[in-house]
Amino acid sequence: MRLINVTNSFRNLVSQQLSGTDARLVKVFSLGQTTVVYTEAPSHIELLFTNERRNIQRAEIAFTLERLLQKDIGDVSPIMGHHLAEVTVPKLERQAE
Repeated sequence: MRLINVTNSFRNLVSQQLSGTDARLVKVFSLGQTTVVYTEAPSHIELLFTNERRNIQRAEIAFTLERLLQKDIGDVSPIMGHHLAEVTVPKLERQAE
């Protein structure tokens, strides 16, 4: 798997996230057919996975968590949905490591 930063291709999404939420940093990554939106706010970090063709696989979540946050999938509770998944990591928890 390869995680590619494609933030420049999602200028409108990034702009909307920064203006409409408490986000301080927004990055967008491509993981093959899956798009990963990384959002960093003062109190938490959020990863949103979307795929228009299929459900998100746990292996994709595990790979991304390891690459971006140095976390194991067992450390978080992903919220899985139809063609999407969300992971929220509180900042206090992350800083304690």
